Amino acid sequence: MTTTVQRVVHASVLIDFDGARILTDPWFSERKGYYQGESRSIRSAAELPALAGIVISHGHYDHCDLGALAHYPDKAVPFAVVRGLAGRVRAAGFSNVTELDPWQSTRVGPVKVTAAPVLHGVPEVTFVLQDDRSSVFFGADTLRITALDEVARRFPDLDLALLPINGLRIRPAFNKQVVMDAAEAAELTAVLRPRLAVPIHYAFTAGRLREATVLKLVRDRPDLYRDAAAALAPDTEVRILTPGEPLAL
Repeated sequence: MTTTVQRVVHASVLIDFDGARILTDPWFSERKGYYQGESRSIRSAAELPALAGIVISHGHYDHCDLGALAHYPDKAVPFAVVRGLAGRVRAAGFSNVTELDPWQSTRVGPVKVTAAPVLHGVPEVTFVLQDDRSSVFFGADTLRITALDEVARRFPDLDLALLPINGLRIRPAFNKQVVMDAAEAAELTAVLRPRLAVPIHYAFTAGRLREATVLKLVRDRPDLYRDAAAALAPDTEVRILTPGEPLAL
């Protein structure tokens, strides 16, 4: 009995708890200003395997692509989402939706889903997903905040942390940072002390014009996180996964 993970694209990850598959932050399409920057391992929601559940951290298009997700056939699949998002999920045709605030939990089949704090500029949660054997922290696209240190206290034996690393900044808003960067993700890794860590949220591109005028980010440098984590969290093994590459926990 094994838990495996594979990146789909960006922050969309398929976590298979011995047959109970959970999808995080679905993104199956592109539009102007939102380019994935890498090939998806699953081309469309219609190609997804049978899912035990879907978790969505917040309502931004690149984490909550409900238009494309509507092609997933099982409209009764359970969702765990940030509070305030259920109406949009139901409007996309899905009926089984639970909203969570930080430290609230629900069960999706054999998997316990617990929401955790986040800071990103919009209502959002991160998640800890657990079955009887494995535990996974999903960091969505949060900033590095001290409130996340509580995750380590409540979940001291994490098997895996999935952490965003592109350090996204919004230029017009006084260069406001909205996502943790590689060094900050490594610092959080040292606090969480997971056995394994996988960087996410680093291939996205907004296009040349938007990145020249609106957004600033570090693209395609998961090695920066790997090297920083080696210095700050040497007991954690960092694995850089191409989309579709499986990792057994």
